[in-house]
Amino acid sequence: MNQVATNFLTRSFASSETIALLLGRKDAPRPQQRVVTLEQVLAPRYMAWLAYENDAGANIYVSANPLLPGSRKRTKECIASVRHLYIDIDTDGDARLAALRASDAVPTPTTILSTSPGKYQALWLVAGFGFERQEQTLKLLAEAFGGDPACTDRNRVLRVPGFYNRKYSPAHIVAVEYPVEATYGPTDFRLDDAVGSCVLPLRGNARKSPSNKHSHSEDDWAWVCAQLTHGRDAAKLTHDLVVRRSDKPDPLYYAQRTVDVASACLWLGSGIPIHDVITMLDIRRRFEIPAALCSARAREIAATAQRIIARRKTA
Repeated sequence: MNQVATNFLTRSFASSETIALLLGRKDAPRPQQRVVTLEQVLAPRYMAWLAYENDAGANIYVSANPLLPGSRKRTKECIASVRHLYIDIDTDGDARLAALRASDAVPTPTTILSTSPGKYQALWLVAGFGFERQEQTLKLLAEAFGGDPACTDRNRVLRVPGFYNRKYSPAHIVAVEYPVEATYGPTDFRLDDAVGSCVLPLRGNARKSPSNKHSHSEDDWAWVCAQLTHGRDAAKLTHDLVVRRSDKPDPLYYAQRTVDVASACLWLGSGIPIHDVITMLDIRRRFEIPAALCSARAREIAATAQRIIARRKTA
């Protein structure tokens, strides 16, 4: 029996719950779907069948949330309750996952799936979320941390660890880690504030204010850029921004990130190569941020600045 898959499914669902399994092949017009109970999936004979299908080329997925008993489909109407929040990170994966781990806008994920080199699915086990609140939070997660915006429905599926990702050659075993044992509620996610800052990695266009008024974070951004342009010391500027935005959940994190993204934009805009920008960012914060995170953070910030500059050119 696939013990990795069994452990994941047992952690993710309760006894007797109904779940959907999806088996997708490149050469098949549509995936096979099986709606079964957790106990049926965990049976050795069923797991052996999944392993056989995986060896034959099928990718194995499971619904992120349990289904209503008696369901035959995996439509939104068939979802019984919200079990997980999730984000699918398939671009700049290592840097974006590092940014997610470092952020105070979200708690530590309860599960991280490595679906292929540099690509991840991060999950949070949750309670107290309604469907509307869940999908709103999923969209904010994708926007804030550069996740796939298409993976924000309550009836999405996740890869099952312990099986091979057959999308690539050679195939990649889907690995899993469990950073914490926790169940989170809506108040543990402060994503409206994080996205509003416009300094976390974004996919596509930046979120626009519903009115013509600038947000506090937009004012901060303009002020920081002006100060840096006039040669203001980054350390002093970070300190002043901490004082200025003491209302933030983590003023220091917010200030460091705003100053560093603005600096990277200015440096790249002046023609400094991106690898030099990464080095400069790394040196700036090496005594303030753990070494294991600092270099990944520097790469992610430089990439974020690059995207900001690209969006300005196409706007």
